[in-house]
Amino acid sequence: MLSLAPAPRSLGPSGTPLGLPAPSIVEYPLPRAKAFPHDPAVGADGIVWYTDQANSYIGRLDPATGKVTDYATPTPASGPHGIVVAPDGGVWYTGNFTARLGRLDPATGVIKEYPLPSEARDPHTPLFHQGKVWFTVQGGNLYGVLDPTSGTTKLYPVATPRARPYGLVAAPDGMIWMALFGTNQIGRIDPANGSLRTFLLPAPSSRPRRLVADSRGIVWYSDYARGKLGRLDPATGQVREFASPGGDGSQPYGIAVGTDGRIWYDESGTDQIVAFDPATERAETVKIPTPGSVVRNMAVDSTRARLWLALSGVQRLGRIDLK
Repeated sequence: MLSLAPAPRSLGPSGTPLGLPAPSIVEYPLPRAKAFPHDPAVGADGIVWYTDQANSYIGRLDPATGKVTDYATPTPASGPHGIVVAPDGGVWYTGNFTARLGRLDPATGVIKEYPLPSEARDPHTPLFHQGKVWFTVQGGNLYGVLDPTSGTTKLYPVATPRARPYGLVAAPDGMIWMALFGTNQIGRIDPANGSLRTFLLPAPSSRPRRLVADSRGIVWYSDYARGKLGRLDPATGQVREFASPGGDGSQPYGIAVGTDGRIWYDESGTDQIVAFDPATERAETVKIPTPGSVVRNMAVDSTRARLWLALSGVQRLGRIDLK
């Protein structure tokens, strides 16, 4: 485990330095050769789980000891991608290369797989919501839901061709939001019937990749193509954009709402994390200590006020303490 505190850099709306102290990033090197942590998830007990897509393992990190335990996926080369911890502690993941979902029992380490229909060839982001597992299928241009009780799966096509369904998140009102990365659209799914309503973003070249919903139901998204942080108010349809500190080529990616109320996201093109305060519209940046990282996704430990990062390019996980 490495504890590294980068130099602070805080910016106001016009880019003026503010001189505020930056939080530190703690890095956890992963022992498996060529580990590629794609997504992280954290349980109620503070244990961090991650997908090692390159080696087809599900990893478990105990932050208290730094101990890492690996669990091989039953299907070789399944390419585990997204991951989420359900309320019962079960760890769900998408087998991106082999059209299946998996559930790891943390008590036994046993993984049960759920094969998907062939058209769901590349399941992407999972979301455990109201007792079911929702997921996106980027290449298949679909989204779907698995009922773990019955084992049945239902798939829904996206009407827009090559929409590339990507990030997935639940809002406080129970609706599900989905980033349509191949378009300038964001979708809202009604979990009661699977219906989709799309919201058009003003710039045709916008490409929303990941997204989160805050406590008021406002949807924040990372515009990967244009170097922007976006804000969608579902009640009015109004969209606002904020230039990312790293500029047009900063490639915003993984995103989360911190326990401090700020919107945290990665600039994958600059090796830095941005913390944006919606109240003041000021952004603070934190340099990732090990260069070459890409944070594809983040997970919030609300109990311990921690933000977990999958540093997929450098074989590490990262932790930011938010208090």
